[in-house]
Amino acid sequence: VECTPETMPLHSAVSYFFGRELHKQLNVPIGLITAEWGGTPAEVWLPKERVEGDWLLQANKPTQTYDMWPTQSGVLYNQMINPIIDYRLAGCIWYQGESNAHNMYAHEQLFRLLVDSWRSNWKNPEMPFYFVQLSSLNRPSWTWFRDSQLRLMKSIPNTGMAVSSDQGDSLDVHPTHKQPVGERLGRWALNQTYGHAVTPSGPIYNNVVKEGNHLVVSFTYGDGLRTSDGKSPSCFEIAEEDGLFYPALVKIEGSKVRLSSPEVKAPRYVRYAWQPFTRANLVNKEGLPASTFRGEVK
Repeated sequence: VECTPETMPLHSAVSYFFGRELHKQLNVPIGLITAEWGGTPAEVWLPKERVEGDWLLQANKPTQTYDMWPTQSGVLYNQMINPIIDYRLAGCIWYQGESNAHNMYAHEQLFRLLVDSWRSNWKNPEMPFYFVQLSSLNRPSWTWFRDSQLRLMKSIPNTGMAVSSDQGDSLDVHPTHKQPVGERLGRWALNQTYGHAVTPSGPIYNNVVKEGNHLVVSFTYGDGLRTSDGKSPSCFEIAEEDGLFYPALVKIEGSKVRLSSPEVKAPRYVRYAWQPFTRANLVNKEGLPASTFRGEVK
């Protein structure tokens, strides 16, 4: 089906902007298959036998089921994924997590199973899998869930994570700004899959070291660090061994930031954008936002 204004409303907006970005840069036709059902947990997209009998079924077992809403393991995998296994795929993009955010530990295992399962389907253990980090929303678990997604990206090969927290809505689980999210996914594919010299992501936490009573944080993809609004960097916090966090004074030094606080004499811990809904403003020279993160001096 050709992409037109008439056919587009039935398709994912994020996927559309992802495909458009690839088409603009690669100048070849881009085919997109949408398999989606809003508000579903990850386990419905997995083969039932991959999670059957595991503790994950109990940990994520829905407290209420709905006749018209898929919540059981394997149901959408059977309906939407299994029928397309004979297609050749270049890779997958994934935007989901809201319905698993209450249990990030179960989700960490489910997500690993999902990536492994789909790669097994297409007999490609290195198939690219690019996903969207949850945006900002006033739900307590989301800060921790975003951090968990960052750690998943770092530990699963051939994955990339598009940060969307700057596009969130404090009250709406479905933020309306889809174009930046799709284009950020496109950056990962252009860089990692097609070898284009584009920056794939905003600043990704690398490590933190202690220098006197300061902490210095370094980033991957941190060239040209600045703020999105021209104000001082916000939403950085540091703490001593006791774990009591205080807002940090921040100085950008190239691709690093230097943090201090008069209340913190012997800093060890750092965290950034550690609020469910955040207005954190650190970006790189491309204007791409930094991810939620936490770290400590080793």
